[in-house]
This record gives sequence, structure tokens and C-alpha cells, in this order.
Amino acid sequence: MTNEELVKRILAESGGKENVVTATNCMTRLRIHVKDGSKVSDDALKQVEGVLGVVHDRPDYVEVVVGPGKSRKCADICAEMGIPAAADGKEDLSTGNDWKANKAAVKAGQKDSRIKSMLKTFGEIFVPLIPGVIAAGLCSGLATLLTQVYPGYADNAFWSIVYNLLSLINASFMTYLTAWAGYRAAERFGATPILGGMLGMMTTLGNIDNIAKIIGLYNEAQPLDAILRAGRGGVLAVVIGVWFLAKVEKAVRKRIPDNLDIMFTPLITLIVCAIPYVFIIMPLTGFVSTGLCWIVEQVCMSSNPIIRIVAGFISAALFLPMVAMGMHHGLVALYTVQLESIGFVTLYPALAMAGAGQVGAAIAIFLKAKKVKNQRLCSVIDGALPAGILGVGEPLIYGVTLPMGKPFFTAGIGAAFGGAFVMAMQVASTTWGPSGILAFPVMTAGPNSAVMSMVYYGIGLVISYVMGFLITNAFVTTDEVAQA
Repeated sequence: MTNEELVKRILAESGGKENVVTATNCMTRLRIHVKDGSKVSDDALKQVEGVLGVVHDRPDYVEVVVGPGKSRKCADICAEMGIPAAADGKEDLSTGNDWKANKAAVKAGQKDSRIKSMLKTFGEIFVPLIPGVIAAGLCSGLATLLTQVYPGYADNAFWSIVYNLLSLINASFMTYLTAWAGYRAAERFGATPILGGMLGMMTTLGNIDNIAKIIGLYNEAQPLDAILRAGRGGVLAVVIGVWFLAKVEKAVRKRIPDNLDIMFTPLITLIVCAIPYVFIIMPLTGFVSTGLCWIVEQVCMSSNPIIRIVAGFISAALFLPMVAMGMHHGLVALYTVQLESIGFVTLYPALAMAGAGQVGAAIAIFLKAKKVKNQRLCSVIDGALPAGILGVGEPLIYGVTLPMGKPFFTAGIGAAFGGAFVMAMQVASTTWGPSGILAFPVMTAGPNSAVMSMVYYGIGLVISYVMGFLITNAFVTTDEVAQA
């Protein structure tokens, strides 16, 4: 079946093209917003050749899993058919088993508290930036590795060009991070995206320093300690500022005549928003973001190894439950603030151990399942384990450990030992997103050399594999595996 035929079948089973409001894609899914969710036939969609799974946990939204690469092509075909796109989040790469249905059932049973909704909003803003974050972080990591493996690179024309190209790619994202965040926040809050991008861009421009000096809020001796300076508040300021901008823009647009809207609405909106943004939002969120980074650094980069070990153990142990409850979205904002403030992320390497703990747990369960001849479970693990080793944990979470219950916790405890080790060794990453063996090139930051940082990360993975296996093997019985 061609991609065009696949899209036509998907639209037909989604109530027809006329029932579709927007169609966009994440890494593996075609995401469809429909007018009437009752017209969507989940069972029929699952039977379409090329569809790997269906997630329909919100009434008017259906996510059709078609796989990496194909999802973007299907979205492009929808656009060619006249169906508008809508910016949305990103999902992890996946394999095709029944874990997707399990995930949908778990998510459908969760209630959205106010805090969870707020964290989800942060996730919706920042998660679509992850491809850029990963590309920039990988290039930063490789550039750092190059400088340490070949200190004389600058004297060699070829390697000097390579270094500068890698640094250029990294700078293209990091220099304009607040602009990207502003653009995405505007899309999320219903403002004009370019206005959100402009407000975000203002955050890092030198004019902020000039204003701070005029009103006496700039610290010449210690610029980073200034109450107001370029970059103060970072992406946190941008999100709050664009939320305010969206409110202002809608209010202004209601009062502006149609023939003057395109000229005066953007102008008035930006002028009205710039004043409170620069003088109130940036300084206040600056204190918050600085405080958040300080707390994380005091724990993750503490001079006391006992504090680091305990912090790594607890954070890695709790990460899987956070993922299952959807609470991990808020961490994306924290990663972004830390990356923007100090240039690397200290918490992520420990949390990346969670997937490795699941790999060890899955191997233990697989051996027991093979012994009791549970072919269904063996088949699920066969499909999910390679993805888990690469760093894609969802198939193992929703296909194996979470449905069985006990392995979900033994995997987390196993991961905790790896988390304690990598945090004790002060491993830091240049980005977040990739985990498992795919994360090696980004684990090059922190006080260690790039090579040793990668070595420590690899040792942490092995520890998590082994402990996840041993603890699961000890606490999960063959009877439990046989009945799974």
C-alpha cells in the first residue's frame, strides 16, 4: 500500500476528510483532530495495512501510529489534500506490539490535576523543539570530544572546519532558543507565532542591558547577578510573557477595526507587552530560574559524594512512575532552563538509567517466560527489547513491566543503582532526549573529560542492566510470569 492509499484509508476510517479539522505528525504518529470523535472507528483503523497502533484517549483527537519517517510523509500528503496542519508534540520511536493499547488505557484513566495540566503545557511547548535540541547537543558533544581527542585540531584545516561546522549547528539552536520557545508558546496559547518569537528574541538582545544600566538594575561587577540583564528569566520568562501576549493580542483584536487589524494589532500588542515583560516578568522569573538551577546544581553537582549518590538513586528510581503518570513533561522545562543557564544538563544522565533498568528486568522476565513457555510474553519482549537497548522505553513500560506490576518497580530500583553511579561521577549531558546506547555522544559535559564522561555513562548503563536483571529475577516468580 502506498502512502497516499494509507492516508485515504486512515481518513475514511476517521469519519471522512470532511470530519478532519487538522492533521499533523510527531516522530511516529499521524495526529488527527476531528470534529466528531464518535465517527472514528478505532477497530477499523487498527486493521488498515501500515497502521501499527491507534491511541484515542481524547474524544476529538486520534493518533495513528505509522512509524518514523512515514508519519511526516502522511502529514505532508494530508496538507496536499487541503487539510491544515497544527503544531504538536513528539512521541518516542516505538515497536509494534500491544503496548500502545496499554498506554492509551493508562493515560485514559488518569485525571488531569491543575499541576499536571501545567506540566503538560510546558511539555507541549518544548517537546517539539527536541529534534533541534538533540541535533545541537550531539554536535556540541562531538565538538567537545574532538577538542579533547585531538587538541591540535585548529592547526589542521579539515578538522578545524569540522569543529566550526559542529559549533555552528549548536549555536544556531542555542543562540535563538528563546525565540524558538516564544514561537512554540504562541502556537500553544493561540497568539500569532511570529509575535511570540519576537518577544522571545527580545530576551537575549543587548538592549536589555542598556535599559538595565539606565534604571540602575545592572551589576557591572557581576553581570550574571544583575536583577535585569539580557537573558534574565530565559525560557521561563518567555513562556509566561507569551501567555500574557496571547491575552493582550486577543483583547486588542476585538477592539480594532478589521481594515486596521493587520497594521495596529501586532504593534499595539508588542508595545503593551514589552513594558511589563522587561520590567516585571524577566526580573521575577530570573529569580525563579536561578533558584531552580541552584537547587539542582547543589544536589547533582554537590561536593559531597553521598548527597550525589542519594540524589541519583532517588531520581532514577522515581522516573518511571513519573513517566507513567505523565509528570515527566515538567522536567523538559527544567532541562531547558539548565541548558540555557550553564550549558549542560546534570539531572538527565541519572534519569536516562530508567530505561536501562527496564532492559535488565525484561531480560529476566524473558528467560522465565521462555522457561514456562509463555510465547505471548516472549514475543512482546522480542519486539520491545531492541528499542529499549537503543533508549526507547515505552514499549517495555506499557508492554511488559507496567502491566505485570511488580517488574515496573524492580526495574526502577535496578535503574536507581546506575543513577547513583552516574551522578556520583558527575556525568552531565549536552542535551536531553536520547538515552540508552544512543545517548553516548551527548554524555560529554561536566567536570570530567568527554571520554571519561562517556565511559562513566556506559558503566552506569551496565550497572542498571545487571541490577534490573538481578532484582527482577529475585522478586518476580515464574508463576507470575506464566500468568502474565
